[in-house]
Amino acid sequence: MPTPTPDKPRRGLSERNRPLWMLLPGGLLMTIVILIPLLLGLYMSLLDLDQYTLRQWIASPFIAFGNYVEAVTQTTLFHAVWLSVSYSFIATVVALPIGIAAAVATQNAFKGRAVVRSVFLIPYILPSFVVATVWRTMFQPQGVVDHSFGLFGIDPGLWLNGPNTYGAIIFVQVWASWPFVYLLALSGLQSVDHEVHEASALDGALWWTKLRYVVFPYLKGPVSLAFIIGMLNHINNFTLPYVMFGLPAPHDVELLPILTYVTSFQSFRFGLSAAMAVVSLILILIPLFIYLRAVRLDDTESQGGRK
Repeated sequence: MPTPTPDKPRRGLSERNRPLWMLLPGGLLMTIVILIPLLLGLYMSLLDLDQYTLRQWIASPFIAFGNYVEAVTQTTLFHAVWLSVSYSFIATVVALPIGIAAAVATQNAFKGRAVVRSVFLIPYILPSFVVATVWRTMFQPQGVVDHSFGLFGIDPGLWLNGPNTYGAIIFVQVWASWPFVYLLALSGLQSVDHEVHEASALDGALWWTKLRYVVFPYLKGPVSLAFIIGMLNHINNFTLPYVMFGLPAPHDVELLPILTYVTSFQSFRFGLSAAMAVVSLILILIPLFIYLRAVRLDDTESQGGRK
């Protein structure tokens, strides 16, 4: 007669949900640091909140979407949005080939490669305040930049006030951000299989053909990530234009973070500035959603191909 096996003890409710309980500290921290301030900002954007109603801001007049209407119709919001998006896009697009070229140039071992890689990272590790201060000094009238152009008989004009301000901030942003692209591209190059390199060499592939069909496919993911992160970082960059140009900023570099800061801490229209901050959040979510959607579609196609 077979001996009865003891029944396995049932897992209790707390034991079954143990993984969820382990996520509780992180979820609580995200709620306090991200969710609650976000909800407060959304609520403030619906209030007529200024220096007169700030002390009792919860009881401030509720004006619904009045701040958004005012931001669109009575401020330079569209101009600031256009400047922020175009400046971020141009700086990111220009930084991409520079970072990729630097990664390709330092991929193979050579004498002094460690020193070269360290030098390439200097613009990235410097704080934005230091970068902006250094370039502000160099862009001063009769400064290093003007002197360099003067050697070729060129008078570029003013860099910190005038039509050259837009090009100046793009140049500095590219100088400070291309090492980030370099790092991600270098990580992608490290994943290229050595057998693929050997096979292409045996087939007699030229260097451009090798880059196009062997190396660049491995860089699709890192470069896409670098583009999205670069765009998000540049749109939100407040330190660089603030330190370089001061306040009030020239019209050609009155970016969205600068406009939001001026509206909040100089005009004391806190509800209006909160509405502008919400617009900035929407600008950030659009490229992020596109990237996440593209990654999801790519994973779906890869799984379908494996099947």
